[in-house]
Amino acid sequence: MTMHGDGEEQAQEQLSGTLTRDEMRQHIWRQLRQVARPDSRFHWDFAEFIADYEGSEEGARRIQELPAWQNSHLMFITPDNNLEVLRRKAIEDGKHFVMSTYGIARGFLYVDPERIPAAHHGWAATLDGMDRFAQPVGLAEVAKLGKFDLLVTGASAISIYGLRFGKGHGYFDLEWAMFSEVQALTENPTVISAGHDCQIIDVELVGSEFDTRSDLIVTPTRTIIVPAFHGHRPGRVFWDRLEPGMLERIPPLQELRQLQEQQH
Repeated sequence: MTMHGDGEEQAQEQLSGTLTRDEMRQHIWRQLRQVARPDSRFHWDFAEFIADYEGSEEGARRIQELPAWQNSHLMFITPDNNLEVLRRKAIEDGKHFVMSTYGIARGFLYVDPERIPAAHHGWAATLDGMDRFAQPVGLAEVAKLGKFDLLVTGASAISIYGLRFGKGHGYFDLEWAMFSEVQALTENPTVISAGHDCQIIDVELVGSEFDTRSDLIVTPTRTIIVPAFHGHRPGRVFWDRLEPGMLERIPPLQELRQLQEQQH
């Protein structure tokens, strides 16, 4: 595990114990505070956003150099702060991509780089700029765009064995499940988790049936190929196990339920 400052051995010993996911988040957030960039809305409240950090530009460059990026026809990039530079690179490289809105509360946004003037590439990659230049799309419209061959997400913590977890709501796993339900994923898409080195842990986390594992982990200093990973399984939305209120506040979930009801 890569740490900043002293106490690496002590931290590694602590993380190798029986910490809950929330305890592990709190531990990593203390390390992240040393290198993170505060959010204009949430300041240092890492429970509300995935933070940007020192070196995210280099991490974006590493992802840009990957064959999975260069060969991608349609990608999904989360709205996390640490991926703003990557979204700009996608626009500059002419890559078509979809981004979810915060908490998926306003659905998805589709970016066609050809419709964005070069002078506005930087602005368009921000969350405010996405609202200005991207096209709102529903879940059925997402499925008509094609199939995602690359998905990039941030995280609160990422195990070198490919398991990641975010702020605690499971949004990326839910997005994966919804995309699977409408057949908007290629047979074996590449999933990349981006984070700072202090967010990477050398611990075999216990996953659940909802966890979407990563194929690659990219930090400002290294690219990690997840060992012994044998592909992704299709996701599924389990309606009776959603977080309370999630169906009411996420329009794509409502749309998916209507689509499924129409099919029966």
